Amino acid sequence: MVLAAVKDGPARETSEPLEPGSCLRDDLLALVRRLAQTMSTADTGTALMLLQAGLEDPDLCDAIEEAVGPTGARLPQPVIDAAVARGELPLGVDPFAYEEVVGAVLLLRRANGLAITDDYLHSLVDAVVIPALTASPVRVGLPAGIFSGHPSTTANPSQETS
Repeated sequence: MVLAAVKDGPARETSEPLEPGSCLRDDLLALVRRLAQTMSTADTGTALMLLQAGLEDPDLCDAIEEAVGPTGARLPQPVIDAAVARGELPLGVDPFAYEEVVGAVLLLRRANGLAITDDYLHSLVDAVVIPALTASPVRVGLPAGIFSGHPSTTANPSQETS
């Protein structure tokens, strides 16, 4: 039911496959635009409900991405691979910076009624996402981003709770 609701609601206008860009920046802008558009078609409560549902059931996030195509919430591996092949990102880049920051920032801006313009998206990609992705191989073992579909929901994932 959730997948049908997402397909009929927020993802209806954005389910077309993304065309690969000629550079990392183009690919990232296409993804953030897709996510901003998807978020703009749903009310903030629905977006938060889907996020919470995805955190409780990580397979749901995977199913949504598979059912509707790239939502923009994740950085697809083919985008990373192409950027590495073009020399724009170092080998070993981790999608954490994109998956943790972009969706959270856009959701927070939307929840607070702040504009999400194309100029804002360019600034987000240029000033935050690309530098963070470029630096990501320096740190090994980054956690899953909140929108990755598999983040830990405990304070310390190595500790089991009873």
